[in-house]
Amino acid sequence: MIPKKTETQVNQVSKHTEALPQATSSIQQYKMEQTKALNALAPFLALTKSATSPRAAVDLITRATSAPGTYLFNELLSTPQIQALSTAEPSQSAHLTLLKIFSYGTYSDYTSDPTLPSLSPAQAQKLRQLSFLTLAKNPSDLSYPKLQAALSLQDVRELEDLVISAIYAGLITGTLDPYNQTVCVSSVAPLRDLPPNTIPSMLSTLSAWSNRCTTTLASLEAQIASIKAEALRRHRDEQEWNAHVEKLLETKQEVVGANSAAGSAGFGSSFGKSLRGTLMGKRNAFSEDSDEDMEDEDGDGDGKTAQMGKERSSKKRGFGMGFGK
Repeated sequence: MIPKKTETQVNQVSKHTEALPQATSSIQQYKMEQTKALNALAPFLALTKSATSPRAAVDLITRATSAPGTYLFNELLSTPQIQALSTAEPSQSAHLTLLKIFSYGTYSDYTSDPTLPSLSPAQAQKLRQLSFLTLAKNPSDLSYPKLQAALSLQDVRELEDLVISAIYAGLITGTLDPYNQTVCVSSVAPLRDLPPNTIPSMLSTLSAWSNRCTTTLASLEAQIASIKAEALRRHRDEQEWNAHVEKLLETKQEVVGANSAAGSAGFGSSFGKSLRGTLMGKRNAFSEDSDEDMEDEDGDGDGKTAQMGKERSSKKRGFGMGFGK
């Protein structure tokens, strides 16, 4: 019998295996979205060569963050012309901070810094969408009240419109649940840049995940080997039992055949004895009749003998009549 825990794990592995084609399709789709986002940023990367002044760099940041389809900004952020804003006037360097927030920050980071420049409606919509991608990694943050607070939205209608726009833009895959006041996200597009110094922690997380996978696979392989060994043992036991049953059946048939043969021989012997007895009785009776006939023939020649025969006959008749009376 398969242990319940093992059966559950095998079922989970089966479910994950069945979901692989769908997951592969989603990965391909998100790669396409990532490629589209990089292609959308390409014209602005080309313009960095001519953005030699802080004013031109600020204008380039504003245009890049407002353009449709631009969601990845790390390449733009790493260019020397944009990095030069770090030494510019505070009003201009604030645009560099704003670009960092678009790259890997959230809307709450923007609202917490009053020195940042104001956003256009297109910029505000995009920053909220990107912030929603970051929040989607934690399901506990996807309730309507928490999302409204994190994204600075006034009512539920604005929140639902934002989520719908993110779904149509290919940023997430999910559904709205107005009854439970929550957003159900099944997958998120890889359209956010990594914050600085996060790669070591990511490697540590991936290493721990890899170790768990290795341990789980080793446990599954051991349990599968145990199940196979148990199945082989049962198969051998079944074969031995079947052979034992067949041997018993053969022995039974031999015993039944021997008993049948012995019964037939006994019947033939008794029948022969009965037949011989009958034949001997008939033979004795025939001998007595022959003796009487011979006595009658001798009576004509021997009167004394005939007279004695008559006396015996009369005595026999008298005895018979007396017995009858």
